[in-house]
Amino acid sequence: MRVITFFIVGLTVHVVFFLSIFDIYFTSPLVHGMTPQSTQMNPPASRLVLVVADGLRADSLFTLLPNGSSRTPYLRRVIEENGTWGVSHTRVPTESRPGHVALIAGFYEDVSAVAKGWKENPVEFDSVFNESRHTWCWGSPDILPMFAKGASGDHVYTHTYPAVEEDFASTDASRLDSWVFTQVKSLFESAKSNSTLKASLLMDKNIFFLHLLVPCMESDYLNNIGLVDKGIAELVPVMEEFFGHDGRTAYVFTSDHGMTNWGSHGAGHPSETLTPLVVWGAGVNVAQRVTEPQSYEDHFLQEWKLEHIRRVDVNQADIAPLMASLVGVPIPVNSVGVLPILYLNNSGQFKAESMYTNAIQVLEQFKIKMMQKKETTLSFFFTPFQYLTESKQAEITHKARILIQLEKYNEAISLCQSLISLSLEGLLYYHTYDRFFLGCSVVLGFVGWTSYVILVILKTHASLNRHPHFSKQVGGPFLMITAFLLIQRSPVTYYIYCLLPVPVWFVVYKESGALKDLFRSIPSLPLWKCLGYFVLVTFGIELLVVSFFNRAVLTVGLGVLSLWPILTGLFTKAKFRSLSWFLGCLCLSAFPLMPVVGREPNLHLMLLVAVCACVPTFTHSSLQQKRGLPLLNQIISWSTLGSSILVPLLSSSRLFHRLLSIFLSLTSTYLLLSTGSEALFPPVLSWLMFAWINIEQEALLAQGVSGRLELSTIDFSANIDISKIRQLKLDDIRRSYFFVFFIITAFFGTGNIASINSFDPASVYCFLTVFNPFIMGGLMMWKVIIPFIIVMCTFESIQVATQLSSRSLFLIVLVISDVMALHFFFMVQDYGSWLDIGTSISHYVIVMSMTIFLMLLSVVTHILTSKRLTLCASPKMHFP
Repeated sequence: MRVITFFIVGLTVHVVFFLSIFDIYFTSPLVHGMTPQSTQMNPPASRLVLVVADGLRADSLFTLLPNGSSRTPYLRRVIEENGTWGVSHTRVPTESRPGHVALIAGFYEDVSAVAKGWKENPVEFDSVFNESRHTWCWGSPDILPMFAKGASGDHVYTHTYPAVEEDFASTDASRLDSWVFTQVKSLFESAKSNSTLKASLLMDKNIFFLHLLVPCMESDYLNNIGLVDKGIAELVPVMEEFFGHDGRTAYVFTSDHGMTNWGSHGAGHPSETLTPLVVWGAGVNVAQRVTEPQSYEDHFLQEWKLEHIRRVDVNQADIAPLMASLVGVPIPVNSVGVLPILYLNNSGQFKAESMYTNAIQVLEQFKIKMMQKKETTLSFFFTPFQYLTESKQAEITHKARILIQLEKYNEAISLCQSLISLSLEGLLYYHTYDRFFLGCSVVLGFVGWTSYVILVILKTHASLNRHPHFSKQVGGPFLMITAFLLIQRSPVTYYIYCLLPVPVWFVVYKESGALKDLFRSIPSLPLWKCLGYFVLVTFGIELLVVSFFNRAVLTVGLGVLSLWPILTGLFTKAKFRSLSWFLGCLCLSAFPLMPVVGREPNLHLMLLVAVCACVPTFTHSSLQQKRGLPLLNQIISWSTLGSSILVPLLSSSRLFHRLLSIFLSLTSTYLLLSTGSEALFPPVLSWLMFAWINIEQEALLAQGVSGRLELSTIDFSANIDISKIRQLKLDDIRRSYFFVFFIITAFFGTGNIASINSFDPASVYCFLTVFNPFIMGGLMMWKVIIPFIIVMCTFESIQVATQLSSRSLFLIVLVISDVMALHFFFMVQDYGSWLDIGTSISHYVIVMSMTIFLMLLSVVTHILTSKRLTLCASPKMHFP
């Protein structure tokens, strides 16, 4: 297979493997066609006020000050006297969009939909707002529009401030929340002289939604919580007075997700997944005093001094049916929440009827899901969910109705809760029905591709059989699989995952002659050396896999790598280069042990690295003094970012000069994106990369390859005689492994890319402070990629300096990364909790992204290291 063809096919195969994980694990859980369900009894509330403090975690609200007072006195009084409280448990990803969807629509949005837009609806879904008579919303332009667009009709009214107002450098971090409270008060003031508006406000089934922002900068975070409490305390009397103190208003205060001490969120740390919930007003139980210990093992009750008040925890999606029951609107049809009965203060009949409605609403989703799966599966292959057959459904629903009629409300509630539990279990069963089938197809294709790459390496470099087998049987399996999928009316993506293994294994069969030759030549191979390399590579791959879960393992790995010259005897032949390698590994090994987040900015340390550190120093100083982002600093930052890509192309194509130019340009950008000790990472990594290039030349001399060239004399742009490129040796497996190891170290050296919250948002403040998730995310991603590029350019240099076959060496890298990806794919099957599954999936996605990125970036780094701009090639320009 020609190089360009191999590259295109390999890229296609890996893209398919990458996308398959989203089809298997991140498909939308929504079904459509259900009938909205609502309780026929009169609701306790005519209106509901939902207040969401974006990013507010539970302990920030419930923890008392050192003097015993509360920073939220109004809400504290509600908790102790007027309402019911608890902790709302969110799910990963702990981001604003999925958090609000869970709160207002009652379901957990699949991860892939989060990236499809903040202001758009990737999928249609029902919500409490949609079911209301009118909903008035105030707050962020990033949140409100998606619920207005998702609502049928025009009864959802949104009032947002301009997006540019979300500026982290603002002198008043609470002004946006003050704007929200002011706008709400203005609405009721305007209604006094506007009869049409007043009539609408006085209708039942109305909802008022206040979206508040909590500043991510720690200095403002706790102060703003007190301002939020004060705003609520002032707003409630205004609303009660407008509605004549009729006692028909219910209030819900909660948060979409928590936040770490350093102002980030997105992962599964308790500070991000535990959010406060305080409910009071019409239809809500008042504070219940308890004397017995409550069954919570987190010890928060003692820390918060609330062990004497009943705590009622919920899942975040449970809040949607709670709000719907209070205000008397249908529960959102896609909701998977379970009504928290302990929050309700109403008759037993109302509670039982509400829970029955909740059960029927969830059961309707189960029925639709079962019907859809049954229609797309051959009858003799279809395996129904055994615990909730049609007869079982009818039996439970009929019994629940009888119990309600007999006024055995507690028994009816318990039975309905069991029905909800079974329905949710059945929903998951049918949602993951094809998971094993698709997983087997992907694994089959994965193993086939890896086998093919290994055979290509053996055939090319082991003097094995070069005559492929020919077979015309590939059409048969294609037709059989296609017919099977057509009969089942499978989605288009199923054809890709199921048919891809066929041509892959076909080419493996064609190259199987090389494998036969390998078996024949086994007696002549250095078996112990081969076995030793196999054991070492296996151990090394396992070490890399473990490093995804524990960054400190990289420190151990770097410690082992530092001993390589000593163990192989290179130290006696090249003491200085070996010592440089040893010290570089040890210095780099310190970074995985450093905290990735939560560190105090150490900006003076960056001054020791480069003058460029002055920009972040002055920027962060200006932000701390509430003077905003200096325009000059912003211009310098963006100019440096842009020039870091072009400047290396203006330098000499000599290896040393080109690499030095690349490293310095990228390091300057990295400094602008740093807030502390991580600024030292690129310089230390660059030092080690230069040491790696030099010591690889020494290793080549030790193998008997003569003619080592100095780095300053090697020209990337010089034409290379293909005939002089040597064949692969066993030691090249070690070189490939080193490369993968350094790539992983580049990813995890200063942060955990698998965890969104391991990157400090303050690192982008030199470029912008106005909230923009896409630009900020792009800048943080570029910060992650910079060390990656440094390692890639080094690997390209090693291939040139040691006269290696770049294609064949890259094939070994592909095998190592594919084995890691397959390892994570299997790990997903072993986990039961959604958090563990999500972690392993994120690791799989990272490895696959890394592999795809390696394939693409190999072209970019080749251009960076070997090409020069036309201007530089001019006769007027001269380089030594």
